[in-house]
Amino acid sequence: MAKNKLKRFSENKTFENVVQPTREEMINNFPLKGKWNKEFFKNDNPIVLELGCGKGEYTIALAEKFPEKNFIGIDIKGARFWRGAKTALENEKTNAGFLRTQIELVDHAFAENEVSEIWITFPDPQIKLKRTKHRLTHPDFLRRYHKILNENGIVHLKTDSEFLHGYTHGIIQSEGHKVLFSNHNIYHPDNHEIPTEVVSTQTYYEQKFLDERKNITYIRFTLKY
Repeated sequence: MAKNKLKRFSENKTFENVVQPTREEMINNFPLKGKWNKEFFKNDNPIVLELGCGKGEYTIALAEKFPEKNFIGIDIKGARFWRGAKTALENEKTNAGFLRTQIELVDHAFAENEVSEIWITFPDPQIKLKRTKHRLTHPDFLRRYHKILNENGIVHLKTDSEFLHGYTHGIIQSEGHKVLFSNHNIYHPDNHEIPTEVVSTQTYYEQKFLDERKNITYIRFTLKY
């Protein structure tokens, strides 16, 4: 396992669709901030982020479904998203890239109005009270997202955690944000209005949760401050 990780880390360094700055580089004038379209994608298409992208399944699937948009999977574990980065290169998906960094530094990686959408797919719900600030829909994170989203920017949360779903609903309401769509069981046979991009791709963890008969929930919302 350790050898596989080292091999993947080495390969990531050669992938033109992977960016791996140090924490210091992220904090001190990260060179791609505000320049992702011009210098990385070399187009003016909207930028969509997947936070905690894991193996990159969702990033790749969205890039295939929406070639008119640019997608960036973000995760601190490069050995995981190696698979997604390699698949993107093999399939010549030039609208998919990967950034290895901590999610709490996302506003150092992107400039104001640089991002159009954010996907949060199956994050750790951090149920323990002392871990509250680590939840990716905690107000501190939402403020970071607001800094980089454009005026009509959208946040998507897809999770197996009813707790996180309910917590996020409460935060959205208390902070004055707006829920655009919400569902507690997106695969229920009576659901006919679920966006196809929400149900057409299932990550490794999503398949695992479905096998465990867990409901998969989804919220789409905008941020207003």
